[in-house]
Amino acid sequence: MDRGAGVPLAVQLSDQLRAAMAEGVLTPGARLPSSRALATELGVSRTVVTEAYQQLYAEGWLDGRHGSGTFVAEHDSLPVAHHRPGSRFAEGAGLPPSTDGPRPQTPLPVAHRRPGSRFAGETGLPPSTDGPRPQTPLPATHHRPGSRLTEGPLTDPPPGSAEAVRWSRHEARRRGLVDLRPGAPWVRDHDRAAWRRAWRHAAEQPPDDDPDPHGLPRLRELLAEHLRRARGIRVGPENVLVTRSTGNGLDLVGATLLGPGARAGVEDPGYQRAAAVLGARGARIVPCPVDHDGIVVADLPRDLSVVYTTPAHQYPLGGRLPIPRRELLLAWARETGAVVIEDDYDSEFRYDVAPLPALYGLDPGRVVLLGTLSKTLSPDLGVGWLVAEPALLRRVAEVRRSLSDRTSGPAQAATALLLERGDLDRHLRRMRREYARRRGVVKEFLGPYLTGDTAGLHVTLPLPAEAVAPVVAEAAAHGLLVDDLARTAHGTPSVHGLVLGYGTAHPTDLRRGCRTLAEILARRVGDGSRT
Repeated sequence: MDRGAGVPLAVQLSDQLRAAMAEGVLTPGARLPSSRALATELGVSRTVVTEAYQQLYAEGWLDGRHGSGTFVAEHDSLPVAHHRPGSRFAEGAGLPPSTDGPRPQTPLPVAHRRPGSRFAGETGLPPSTDGPRPQTPLPATHHRPGSRLTEGPLTDPPPGSAEAVRWSRHEARRRGLVDLRPGAPWVRDHDRAAWRRAWRHAAEQPPDDDPDPHGLPRLRELLAEHLRRARGIRVGPENVLVTRSTGNGLDLVGATLLGPGARAGVEDPGYQRAAAVLGARGARIVPCPVDHDGIVVADLPRDLSVVYTTPAHQYPLGGRLPIPRRELLLAWARETGAVVIEDDYDSEFRYDVAPLPALYGLDPGRVVLLGTLSKTLSPDLGVGWLVAEPALLRRVAEVRRSLSDRTSGPAQAATALLLERGDLDRHLRRMRREYARRRGVVKEFLGPYLTGDTAGLHVTLPLPAEAVAPVVAEAAAHGLLVDDLARTAHGTPSVHGLVLGYGTAHPTDLRRGCRTLAEILARRVGDGSRT
């Protein structure tokens, strides 16, 4: 342990333990010293060891056994190297072999875990085995004026569940309903002065008669810096193309790499829009099963051209793909020639430990990374990014120009100033605190039912299949919109329950909505200990 290094001691320790496990020095099932014993041996504080263990739990390297200690997790054999030199995309993609060797990862700071967190097991698909958590009764609070969350049914007229969950958010607000569907952030607490300043700056820029399909050079530099700092990947502006959104980036990748009849894998259950976008480019959509950790690599077909995945926070089940399985996914991609499309949609919002480094950083030659400011700032901004090796990025840019597709110049200029002045970083810190408070409200009322609650802006509530429709309908009758997990399935649903978003509702409505939903669930399915 080097106290003079610029790397925190906890990060040094987690790096050394990770290397020992990857190289087989620490084998699966091996017991690690207690945090107190290891801290004494190394001459560091117990907090250093605890933080290192927490990060390795989150990455899937360690397994905690109640009352027994900390052990190296069991996992399948891992490939020896992250990626082989000369790796390239699928046969026929027309890309030259990569000349870049493996890129070292920038260590990420380790965040403190919240008290009582259950590490990786907290996000799993199986129901909690901790038993029901006691709920603290709260005094009734007045709901926001205009909200129609009521103690009894609506009188005008009660929406059918199938109709209500498909209403737009604008329509839901117009009707005074409380919207706990996933997919939208809280946009009403932005820094208005910074927002106005950014758009004044954008208005002062002259129009461009031939916009670069890659995006504004200054914004690409700033986004590369942001990704290096926030996601632990080494990229430069040559790796970044500015998009309008994740969907736009996915469409450009599909237009570049897919053709009629190409097979594209998508997570099942998963993000429906991804399947729609790739299918619109002529691909045959192949549902790929997921479990409590994320996509199941062992079940991936070997004839896929691309596979779309959400490894940082699987949508909708909430798992985070452990490092060993990430390695297996990349090994599969190298063997089959497939391209992995990584959707990093809400990786900025973690509430237990530091985010895992992006999958892209493990093998830039096999992965395309998609990101957006839609969840962190506002969908109205219309700015995202596509990260890939320069050879592929040039092809995407050529396809984009041929499609007359572009990202708004003023929006790019405004975003550049928000990044340059640090306004975006300050906004992210503020919103992490806000969403952590909201998550606390959700757990307070619905804790016994939840999975997938350590990151992002949504949680899942596994329920018996026969209970879902009645719960959704009764909630709608009380002015509360929640989403059926079955809507994320690509075919026959394999899991059943609700997907609950806590990003967009007013905080008072969120509290009342969670209270109402908890009462409905208690009547319909019990206290949550059997879900």
